[in-house]
Amino acid sequence: MNRLLSRIAFATAACASFTGPALATSVSPLSLELQSTGRKVVANIQVVNDGAKPLPVEAVTKVLTASADGFAENTEETEDLLVMPPNALIPPGQTQAFRVQWVGDPAPAESKHYYVSINELPVKLPDGQSALQILYNFKVLVSVGLANGKGQLAVSAASIGQNKDKPAPVVTVSNTGTTYDYLSQHALHLVEKDAKGTEVFNRTVSGNEFAQLVGFGLVATGQQRSFTLPIELPTKDGTLTATLVEERGE
Repeated sequence: MNRLLSRIAFATAACASFTGPALATSVSPLSLELQSTGRKVVANIQVVNDGAKPLPVEAVTKVLTASADGFAENTEETEDLLVMPPNALIPPGQTQAFRVQWVGDPAPAESKHYYVSINELPVKLPDGQSALQILYNFKVLVSVGLANGKGQLAVSAASIGQNKDKPAPVVTVSNTGTTYDYLSQHALHLVEKDAKGTEVFNRTVSGNEFAQLVGFGLVATGQQRSFTLPIELPTKDGTLTATLVEERGE
């Protein structure tokens, strides 16, 4: 009996996009926002096969658990999020739409967050052949909130930490609202005073700048999340205060 010898290398694209001739698959969008009721209970993920061969893929949903460090993926299964079709064989040059629909509680007590992974499946090789198969895994972040919900962010702590061995702001933000919110939708005012109480740093980080430095800053309902900003402070000794301010035009 011939044995199938196949080495498989896995590459993961978690909320990031890949370009270049080496990657013949694209997935968009990489972040979905759904609501628990109304027309926004459903959205589509588009998977494009730009390769020369049929592309077998499957959609796998994993629950995300909020923590102070962000979100952790776990093995918990859910019946609240329906993805159709669960798998597909995409012909060369074609696009497959995966329908993502919230079918859970129409009035959840807190926002819900998931990864829908679009996983490329290995291809069975003819007997006697071996090959290196590079399989791509694209993770689409799906957030579900109340249709009329509103996030309520506030700074609960600020301190001087480290980023690449340099003093940097560490800001902890809490969300006491009824749905998730993004820190990047607010401006963050930072003030540092040295050990003598003299102000040595005063800067307002806009929402766009925060997104470029750290990311969108998703904060789930009831979550306290800490962010280390890659901004060098003048000194590691002293105190830091941080406040959220509304940006002009909001």
